[in-house]
Amino acid sequence: MSDEETVKPADTDSSATRDSNEPAATGVEILKRERDDYFDRLLRKTAEFDNYRKRVDRERRAQADQAVVDLLQDLLLVVDDFDRALTVDAEDGSGSYRKGVELIHAKLHDLLRKQGVRAIDAIGTDFDPNVHQAVSHEVSPNHREGEVIGEMRRGYMMGDRLLRPAMVKVAKA
Repeated sequence: MSDEETVKPADTDSSATRDSNEPAATGVEILKRERDDYFDRLLRKTAEFDNYRKRVDRERRAQADQAVVDLLQDLLLVVDDFDRALTVDAEDGSGSYRKGVELIHAKLHDLLRKQGVRAIDAIGTDFDPNVHQAVSHEVSPNHREGEVIGEMRRGYMMGDRLLRPAMVKVAKA
């Protein structure tokens, strides 16, 4: 029996030592898992914040671009009025009045050019629904089918973006 008693305490000691190491190892594993979880959360939050920042920047740029477009569209209405004023002949011979209107007209066109706005050349081109708005059709034997033969209102582009389509008259065969 004394042999069994000797063996039992030895087994108990080794199992106690093993048990005391196992909880310590489990505690380290738990801490490692928590650390990995927190690190993963940090990476995800960082990526979410990056995406948020990029989205806000994109929206801000789009809003600024839209504000410029809105202003330029309003300005184009003034340019149209000057275009019409310059087509009327001066009846009373006031050349200085016409010269003043021409100067203002030129300044407006310079301002538009600086903003990257250019007029759409419509007359003589084929009708393109992407840049033209057909207002009327006219039978014309001198022009080919679908050719723009008249322009009621000028169209404008800013870079590749359409600010306003040209209102045109299109030839019918």
